[in-house]
Amino acid sequence: MSAPDGEVNNVDQIPAEQKGAFHSFLKSLTSFSGDLSALTCPAFLLAPVSLIEYSEYWTQQPELFAAIPQSEDAVERMVAFVKWYISSLNASYSSRVPKGEWEKKPYNPVLGEQFFMQWGQVDGCGETDVVCEQVSHHPPITGFCIKNEKAGLTMNGHTGQKTRFSTTSLICDQVGQSVVELASEEAYLLTSPSLTVNGIWYAAPYVELIGNSYIQATTGLYATFEFSSKGWISGERNHFKCYIRKNSSGSSKDYVYKIEGQWSNKSTITAYGSKKSEPFLDVTALTPAPMEVKGNNGDMESRKIWEHVSEAIRQGDTNKAGMEKSKIENQKRAELAEREQNKTEWKPKYFNWEDPNGKVQSLQKMLASAVKNKYEPATAGNWVYHPPTEQSDHQHLGIGSVSHVYHTLPLLVERVLG
Repeated sequence: MSAPDGEVNNVDQIPAEQKGAFHSFLKSLTSFSGDLSALTCPAFLLAPVSLIEYSEYWTQQPELFAAIPQSEDAVERMVAFVKWYISSLNASYSSRVPKGEWEKKPYNPVLGEQFFMQWGQVDGCGETDVVCEQVSHHPPITGFCIKNEKAGLTMNGHTGQKTRFSTTSLICDQVGQSVVELASEEAYLLTSPSLTVNGIWYAAPYVELIGNSYIQATTGLYATFEFSSKGWISGERNHFKCYIRKNSSGSSKDYVYKIEGQWSNKSTITAYGSKKSEPFLDVTALTPAPMEVKGNNGDMESRKIWEHVSEAIRQGDTNKAGMEKSKIENQKRAELAEREQNKTEWKPKYFNWEDPNGKVQSLQKMLASAVKNKYEPATAGNWVYHPPTEQSDHQHLGIGSVSHVYHTLPLLVERVLG
């Protein structure tokens, strides 16, 4: 089986004793109907990390996140938001995969799984704290909160994935939304694009973004993103086109700025009416901030839960990894059965569901009036971070008391394979 021109083929690198499992998995993909997140992925295709940790990549460049409120001009704040957002896409879906390697499937987070980390300062931007909790398992949904105290902004929300198989690729529709709120009470609604996982048949998966995503600000500015993947004949991988417009413009043809390029490479910005483009962002020149995983070694912390599975994967012992993974899954099934028998309801520790959420609802109305039927949100609700009452939890999270904050993920990459 040969890969298309320019694509990597790793099938010959799969150990002989694992090729049968690989082909069985491919066969199960083509015949499976429903949400693919319910499919169990073979251990040799797993990355030694839970999907819940991928939320950290949204602020891998905290200096760009912290720069959003700095300008006194609303348009320039939106431009800064777009710049940070592009950096987050590159960190989430491209640069985190080491050069020469390929996408692997992270673990599906178990219900109640938690992850805490902090990005260090870059250019004096202040520390950025990240808190995540798996608030639902079926369907899979992660709630998370990202806060930079010094810059005075917080991102809060939720993300989930609905996956399906199409021809030779997996398609993942990212559901959920986030809100970034500034100390001035200015806020931005952010949605996520869909993505495809290509190269699965050649044991060399990689991610491309497709579809649209949107940013809506309370200032009356909004941004639309169009993502496209590399075609068989033409086009470049990871291409995007973004337009920043005013809600009051009355025409989708009128824009303030057009930003275009590759979210994994370079992009340019062009002012309305100008024929000259200026360099905007080169994500390949960015250096990730120093990071620190935080926590109190609780039983629900992500790395604690998956410790033995990750250790086996790193040692190349796929049989042990599979057995350890099955132990966790069986334990969670038993806990679910016990809750159902006792008719008890599980509740998240750090997040509350608010439906409708006032900030989300008002921003959705502004965006829907501008883009019409292109934007159809699944919910006006949001998972909102509420710190526990214990003082010890406040200290360990590093986030303090936040009364009404907003955020999302990202994603992502996938529950997609399993």
